[in-house]
Amino acid sequence: MSGSPARQHVLVVAWDGVRDDERRAAATPHLDALAARGFLSTVRVDARNPTISGPVWSTVATGVYSDAHGVRDNDFRGHRYREHPDFITRLLAARPETTAFAAGQWPPLFTATDGGPLFPRSAYRPAPGVLIEDGPTLLALDEATTGRCAAELLTRDHALVFAYLVLPDMVGHDQGVTPLYRAAIETCDDQLGVLLAAIAARPGRAQEEWTVIVLTDHGHRDEGHHGGDSDEERLAWIAASGPGITAASGRGVDHADVAAHVLAVLGVDVPAGAMLGVPFGTRPAP
Repeated sequence: MSGSPARQHVLVVAWDGVRDDERRAAATPHLDALAARGFLSTVRVDARNPTISGPVWSTVATGVYSDAHGVRDNDFRGHRYREHPDFITRLLAARPETTAFAAGQWPPLFTATDGGPLFPRSAYRPAPGVLIEDGPTLLALDEATTGRCAAELLTRDHALVFAYLVLPDMVGHDQGVTPLYRAAIETCDDQLGVLLAAIAARPGRAQEEWTVIVLTDHGHRDEGHHGGDSDEERLAWIAASGPGITAASGRGVDHADVAAHVLAVLGVDVPAGAMLGVPFGTRPAP
C-alpha cells in the first residue's frame, strides 16, 4: 500500500535589485546549491514593464504585466489588483483551509502606503514605523524579516511563504555597483541559507515536497539607480528547485511565470486567460 502523497509547500524569496553579472561574481553558495538542484536563468524584464520594483514585483505576484495590473512605477495607485489578484489572495480564496505568510519592509507591498498593498493578506513588516533607509537599519530589517520567516517555516504549516529582502537595491541606489553592493548580495545568500535550514528542520519534512524560488526584479547601472533600458538594468534572474523542476525548466522563463508556477504547485486553478505566465518548463519554444 502506498503512503499518503507528499504535502506541497512553496517558498518565494525576493532579492530586490540584484544585477545579474554581480550575482554571478558574488559568493552565493546557498543559491548555487539550489540552482544545481533545478535551474538559475537570466531573465530579461519584459518590455511592458519598466525596470522598477513596483511593476516587476506586481508581475511576479499576479502573472500579468503593467499594462494589465496597472502599476507603472513605485506609486501603486491605479493598480488593478482586484482584476488581477496576487498569488496569496488566489490561494486563500481557492483553499480557505490553508494559510500563507508574507514579510518584508517595503511599505506598498504590504500596506496602503503609496497605493498598496500588493499582498493584502497574511503580511508582516518588521518595523512599520521605520522610514530610515541607511545600510545598517536595512540590514537589521532584512535580518528581522528572515528571522520571522524562518520561525514561520519551522513552526507553522503554511502552504506558501514570501520573503522580501531589500538591502542590495538600497545599497545600489546609495553606493552604486561597488564591493558593498556585492557584499549585500552575499548577505542575501546567508539569509537564504537560514530559510532553507528552517525548512530542513521541519518536524514533518520527510512527508513534504518544497518548491523554492529565488529571484530579483531588475539590475542597476554602474553608478547606481535603475528604470532605464540598459542590459545592466533590464537583465534579472530567477532560480528554482522542487518537484519536476530541472535545468531545462528555466529555458525562456519569465517573471510572470512565478505566479503561474506557484499556483500550479499548490493545486489552484486559474481561469483561462487570467495570467500570461505559465508554469516553469511549459513555455512554448519561440
